[in-house]
Amino acid sequence: MLQVGQPAPDFTMEGVVGKEFKEFTLSDYRGRWVVLFFYPLDFTFVCPTEIIGFNERYEEFRKLNAEILGASVDSKFSHLAWISNELGDLHYPLLSDITKEVANRYGILIQQQGISLRGLYIIDPNGILRYELVHDLGVGRSVDETLRVLEALQTGELCPINWKRGKETLGKG
Repeated sequence: MLQVGQPAPDFTMEGVVGKEFKEFTLSDYRGRWVVLFFYPLDFTFVCPTEIIGFNERYEEFRKLNAEILGASVDSKFSHLAWISNELGDLHYPLLSDITKEVANRYGILIQQQGISLRGLYIIDPNGILRYELVHDLGVGRSVDETLRVLEALQTGELCPINWKRGKETLGKG
């Protein structure tokens, strides 16, 4: 079972970056933080708000040495069509978990529906899962909160409720 503090399950998935197909492997991102988020399906209602929201804040993640990876169980061809017809230029890739293997390994696959819950994971530069958040299908995630948690994790210190960059931490644990 997936648990914070353990190595994040490695994967290789095909995806779309820009308008090109490419293979992506989690372990290739060692040395950088990774924000991996799963969404249920392409061409839906809540999903584009999240994808566009993360895209609009992409540079803030990059300044924190973090890469964003979006994923769903749709094909790379569906991703390309959605990017071309609705999402526009994305700064990060959308990955295809067409086999549903990765969503299953991350514990968010809804077997009966063949889709994933809204899972978000922050993985540290050593490949350790440091944060996990899973939402119901109908509720989008907060980019602000994801950035706040990423910054807090990067301090290496204890951070109280509602901690924000520039505020005092509680010191080392």
